[in-house]
Order: sequence, then C-alpha cells, then structure tokens
Amino acid sequence: MPHVSTEAPVTTGALALTSASASVPSPPVEPLTPGRPGYRRMSFGLFAAGVAAFALLYSTQALLPAITADLGVTAGQASWTVSAATGALALFVLPLSALSERFGRRTLMTVSLTVAVIVGLLVPFAPNLEWLIALRAVQGAALAGLPASAMAYLAEEVRPKALVGAIGLFVAGNSIGGMSGRIVAGWISQLWGWRAALAAVGLIALVCAVVFRVLLPKARNFHPGTLTPRSLAKTVGAHLADPLLRRLYAIGALFMTVFGAVYTAIGFRLVEAPFNLPQGVIGSIFLVYLVGTVSSAAAGKLVARLGRRGALYLAVGTTAAGLLLSLADSLGAVLLGLVLITAGFFAGHAVASSAVSRTAKTGRAQASALYQSAYYLGSSAGGTLGAVAFHTGGWGATVALGLLAVLGVVSVTLFGTRAARVERRALAAAAGRL
Repeated sequence: MPHVSTEAPVTTGALALTSASASVPSPPVEPLTPGRPGYRRMSFGLFAAGVAAFALLYSTQALLPAITADLGVTAGQASWTVSAATGALALFVLPLSALSERFGRRTLMTVSLTVAVIVGLLVPFAPNLEWLIALRAVQGAALAGLPASAMAYLAEEVRPKALVGAIGLFVAGNSIGGMSGRIVAGWISQLWGWRAALAAVGLIALVCAVVFRVLLPKARNFHPGTLTPRSLAKTVGAHLADPLLRRLYAIGALFMTVFGAVYTAIGFRLVEAPFNLPQGVIGSIFLVYLVGTVSSAAAGKLVARLGRRGALYLAVGTTAAGLLLSLADSLGAVLLGLVLITAGFFAGHAVASSAVSRTAKTGRAQASALYQSAYYLGSSAGGTLGAVAFHTGGWGATVALGLLAVLGVVSVTLFGTRAARVERRALAAAAGRL
C-alpha cells in the first residue's frame, strides 16, 4: 500500500511547461482553508478517490490462493494479476503527471478513476488468466493518473499551512482503500468465490468515484500550459544524474520489493498446513497495515532523533527481525513478524520519500514521480519474485528474497554514508587551503 511524501508540496512550476496564458495572468483565487465548506468537500472527495484507487490496485492480492486453485495456475503466474497493475502504474505515472498540466488535475483524476472503475467491473468476467492480467495492467495504467494529479491539485488549491493535513487525509484514503479492499475481497471470496469478491470491490470503487466527482470542487487556481518534452526530459535526466536521488529511488524500490514479496506470498503460506486458515481470515491479516500508518507518522521524529541514515538503519533492522520471526510455525510469531515488517517498511518508505522532496531543488513533481515509479516497480518485482520463491522453495525462500533486498538497502545506505564522509573531507581540505 503505497504512501506519499508530505515534506514539500508539488508545484505547478515543477514541470517544464510554458503557460498558454502567460501574457494575461489571472489573479489567484483565495485558497481553501479548514473550516470552510469547500475544504471539507475537497478533503472527503480526495479521500474517496484514494479509497477507490487503492482498493482496485491491490484487489487480487488477498485472492491469489483462490485464483491459483480455480484457474489451475501456479503461484508465480497468479501473482502477475498484482504485478501487472503496479508495474503499469509505475510506467505511466510520469507521463500522466505531465498530461495533468495540460488538461487539468480534476479532469485527469476523473478520467483515470472512471476508466479504472469500468475495467474493475469487467475484471470478474475475465475468461482466463491472460485476460485477467491484461485487464489488471490497463487498470494500473489508468490509476497512475491519480497520484500524478492529486498532489498538484492540493498544492494549487489549499492554503500552504493546511496542506499537510489535506495530504494526510488523502494518504489515509490510500491506506484504508488498500486494506479494506483486501479484507472485503477475502471474506466475500470465502462465501461466493474470487469473482464475486472482485465485483464487490469494483462496486465499492464505483460508489467512491461518484462521491469523488460530486464533492471535489472545480480547480480555481489551475492554469493549463503547453508541454515542452525536451525540457521535461532534461529535468528527468538531471534527477537521474543526481547520486543521492538515485540512492533514494533504489531504497524505495528495495523496501517495496520486501513488502510486495511478503504480502503476495503470505496468503499461500497461511492457507497451507500448519495454519490452514480460511480465505476470509487471511484477508483480515491486512489489518496489520494500521501499524504502518503509525510508523510512517513517527518517521519524522525518528529522523529528528537519529538522522536520516539512522532512521533507515532502524527501519531495516525492524524489517529484518520481522522476516526472521515469520519463519516460525506459530501463528502468533508470524503475525508479530508481519507487524515488524510492516512497521519497518512504512518507516523506511516515509524517510526515503520525504528525502526525495528535500533533495530535489527543482522539478519536484518529476522527482516524486520517479520515486513512485521505482516504488511500484519494486512492488511488481517483489510480488512476482516472492510468489515464485514460495512456489519453488517455500516460505523460507520468500524470506531469503526479502533479506537479500534488506541487505541491498543496507549496502546503498552504507555507500551513501561513505560518500558523505568523503565529500565532507574534501570540503574541509579545500577550506584549509584557503
């Protein structure tokens, strides 16, 4: 379940655009503030959009054992119903962030949700795995327009002092949508099958999409621009050339590889001996996501006390401890392991994503979009590799994959620490020669 950094707002000027109406600028309209009806409508509208988007994005994850059994496919093949959606989102988030500058945030969010919901209502009728994967890929590509536009809409329409709270409510919608979609799907699948479960998630998303469209106020401070691809490519290239940003993108992808692998494979483990849990109970395991909401909120205090690298090391240690604890054949130990993995992941993700906003001095929209691309590519890779590892070597193989990704985070962080020390020494030597 994906989170969004709240350290720095996404600004319209972050994209390389030339305003079509630059010669006659319109005076800005007073931004929305808490306590006003427009702000309340905006907050609940975007909350509903977040619930719809992330309920759809991860709707098949809790259903993988049922899909595997019904369609007669392997765990690795079934996992593509999740990986195709997150992978497509990763590929399309950057271009759709640019389109929102031309056609408007509200318009792009509406089109994205509409297409995703329509596809979501078709998904239960997929005749085979190939069609199911294809429809899920289209759904993920459509959903890429939501995170690409929501942050920019909030930055333009909300008073800066109220921005963190507004973004927080949208992120809460993401978390609740991702969690509730899995739980609802798990219980309905146990009663009526996985196709009925996906239909229920689609109907929930439809209601949320209608609420979003009815409540979200029209943009008042958006001014369309003309896209300049060359400048956009230059901005993206500059971000990819920044060593620190590259490390942060790698950390986000590696953390999400762990998370995607664990939560894709955990359903397969719990449905087997010695646990033999029913589908509904397995879906309820995703209530552990609430731990992530707490740990991500505490990430700021951890950074203030331990520094960014210290907070990352703590997140890595917590995640690794959870992976090792989950190896036990005790349901209590497995649940505690999931709690630690979830807390460590969300803390690490919050630290890395917020550091991206602080590091990027220009083009923050693109810097954030690149992080989201790396993040969802990690989710896609982790989901598929985690299922394949479980299918070939059991839960121990999935844990080994997670520990390998954790080791990658440690290596990247250690490399960054060494690079910072070398840079400080060079600066000190240069200052001594002056």
